[in-house]
Parts: sequence; C-alpha cells; structure tokens
Amino acid sequence: MRGSLQCVLWDVKDTLLKVRMSVGQQYCKEAHRAGLDLRPSEVDVAFRQAYQHCSRRYPNYGITQGMDGQAWWMKVVRDTFSRCKVFPDSQKALECCSSLGLTLGVVSNFDRRLEGILRGCGLLPHFNFLVTSEEAGVAKPDPAIFEQALQKCGVAASNTAHIGDHYLLDYLSSRSLGIHGYILDRHNKYTNSDIPSEHRIGSLDELPLRLQQFMD
Repeated sequence: MRGSLQCVLWDVKDTLLKVRMSVGQQYCKEAHRAGLDLRPSEVDVAFRQAYQHCSRRYPNYGITQGMDGQAWWMKVVRDTFSRCKVFPDSQKALECCSSLGLTLGVVSNFDRRLEGILRGCGLLPHFNFLVTSEEAGVAKPDPAIFEQALQKCGVAASNTAHIGDHYLLDYLSSRSLGIHGYILDRHNKYTNSDIPSEHRIGSLDELPLRLQQFMD
C-alpha cells in the first residue's frame, strides 16, 4: 500500500447490521395484530416480487423519476429494514478503527433513512460522513459512489480502505478505483474463490489489525 492509510469506508447491511427477522415474519407479526392470518413464506415471496418490480421500474429509489426513498419504499413495504440488529463485532471494530485516528465513512445502497437507523443502533457517532445511493444518485457497483466518498474524506484511493460483504458491490467495485477493499466473509462463502486470503476476513474483529500494518 502506498502512503499511510487515512480513511475506512464501510458497507452497512449485512456488514455492520442485520435484519432481525425476515420480511414475512415482520409483516405477519403486524398483520396478526390487525386480525389477519398470513403465512411468512407467502409474504416473503410477495415482497421479493414487489421489490424486484420496483427495482426494475424505478431503479435507485426512483430518483430519476422524481421520487425519493420514502415514496419508493411505500411502493414495496414500509420500514422493511428499520428493525436491525448490530453484529456483535461491529461496535468494537469501529471503536478500534477510530482509536487509530482513521476517518470513518459509510458507502451504502440505501436511502435517507440510514442516518436515523444508525443513530438508533448507536453507531452513527463513529462516522464522519455517510454516502447513500439516494444522495449520490448512483448505486454500487457504480464506482462513482465511491468517488463521492473519496471527495468527502479528502484522501486518495491509495490511502483508503473499504469493508463490505458483497463480492461485486463492495470488493470489486472499490478495488476498481484503487481503494483497498476487504470482503467480510462471515459464512466462509469465498474460501475457494479468487479473492486473496489477505483480502478476506471472517469477522470485523480482524479488520483493525489488517489496517494497522499499513499505518506503521
């Protein structure tokens, strides 16, 4: 790595946070309170169909069609991702990275609700800035969203790292700009892939040590 590491960019969903229950489970619970008897599996199927339809017809939250994130989600379901659980290793990893003097930012395919979700989970104070796809006008894997993040942190790609759980959206996309991308492989999906072992971590607990070696 050329130069000293100064900034770390983070994916959110399935990296720092996870959805507590499936969409079907969440909405069947609410439906039951209203006296409706629905099967979670049926609701899951219906949600996937609606989500895929809206994603194709109104990509990136419909911003090019004059919509915003709130209107887009109302076309699918309300607050699907608002009930999140912080992974046990998230808080400590963020604290360790902050203690190293690194600037921390978020790059996420999400809408404007993300700030409130991170605040509610107690993670927002760790971050210097957030870049969501709704705000950026582009979504990962488009490298342009990472370029906007680099502008916000004010450092070169060679002085920046990124951590996320998706091979294309996070790992390949960030590395295409020269950002030092790491893939979070909690379930060992990529052990036999072409990803070098030094680019793959099984837990966020491993990240600070990986980064620190480039700061000495």
